[in-house]
Amino acid sequence: MSDLDAWGPLAPLIGEWEGDGGQDVSFHNDEDTIAGTPFRERMTMKPFGPVDNGSQHLYGLDYRTAAWRAGEESPFHTEVGYWLWDAAAGTVMRCFVVPRGCTVLAGGQAGPADRQFTMSATCGSEVFGVLSNPYLAKGARTTAYTVAITVHDDGSWSYDETSSIEHARVTGVVAHTDRNRMRRVAEPS
Repeated sequence: MSDLDAWGPLAPLIGEWEGDGGQDVSFHNDEDTIAGTPFRERMTMKPFGPVDNGSQHLYGLDYRTAAWRAGEESPFHTEVGYWLWDAAAGTVMRCFVVPRGCTVLAGGQAGPADRQFTMSATCGSEVFGVLSNPYLAKGARTTAYTVAITVHDDGSWSYDETSSIEHARVTGVVAHTDRNRMRRVAEPS
């Protein structure tokens, strides 16, 4: 058993990462339209664990990410949170906070050696749910969140995520999508 086996499918994500081919498709308030924004991103994934909840044993990654539009010095998006692995239940989880006043706890099934897995959350659920501040709940409520992770043979990994948003200025549900391929810039510490 290697030192990283306890992190199961999250082990390949440990380290520092950059991705310069990101694409964000979302509602742009200033332009009153849905449009794409290319971005670059930097993410750190630091291992910790175990965390014991009675008989449950979790191993996790403390993560932080920031994304910048081309030519801008300040990030337009940041997140902090945890990715968690529950080996006994075969469950991966991602819990994070966005500084717009939104928090997500998404989860899904995975095996310890899986190189692809999906995590989801829905608004109103007590298990794997989405919460928003009052302003967002009224004007741009996230009703569902899904992210698919793929670890590639070259050691990079990619994500493809969709936040389903009921936006007060748009008829129907807006599919806010983000995707990027992350390449390791520093080995796990």
